[in-house]
Amino acid sequence: MKNFLKFKYISIFKHLLVLFFLLFLLVAVSAISYASQVSSDISNSIFRLHVIANSNSIEDQNLKYLVRDSLLKYMNELTRDITSKEQIINIVKEHSNDFSRIAKQTILDNGYNYDVTIEIGNFSFPTKTYGDISFPSGFYDALKVKIGNASGQNWWCVMFPPLCFVDIDSGIVSESSKEIIQNSLSSEEYLLISEPTNNNIADTGLTFKFKLLELFQNAKLLTAKN
Repeated sequence: MKNFLKFKYISIFKHLLVLFFLLFLLVAVSAISYASQVSSDISNSIFRLHVIANSNSIEDQNLKYLVRDSLLKYMNELTRDITSKEQIINIVKEHSNDFSRIAKQTILDNGYNYDVTIEIGNFSFPTKTYGDISFPSGFYDALKVKIGNASGQNWWCVMFPPLCFVDIDSGIVSESSKEIIQNSLSSEEYLLISEPTNNNIADTGLTFKFKLLELFQNAKLLTAKN
């Protein structure tokens, strides 16, 4: 009788282990699927500018900001009436030589002779906050500007929607830029990136989902687009 009961308990325990494993697997797959979809929706709405300095010396870091300012000034002239990510990508591709020329001229004007490499592609970015908008770490389409050896600290911003001037000026995202982002995302996705920086956040579930998204991104479970 004891052996029968022992066998029965072992059998029940095994069945419970299987059930717990299947439940864990279901939750994990659902979480990855959710994070993948949200990550894709957010990254598909964003185009970024990424400037990498020649080195971490004070001179090279200052030069990086001068190059940034020149590129932003030119970019603002080109993209003033842009209403979609596709438009800005096409413009950037058409004017990539101009971006290279402006960056090189800025470098020469400041007494340096570094080369400049321009790349347009899908690159990895850490979490970044612009005013009250936060973009989770992940892969985003971007214009990458590499100065010289490109071994120094980098600077980045969002070219579309136009958030590049947020860091330079007041730190407040304009309502027009927010509207562009909001129109590109679901209600929850927009709340996900606009609420995590709010200290008075009421829905801790959104904060958890934002952290969940970062976790999968940092674990490399969500990868770059082909």
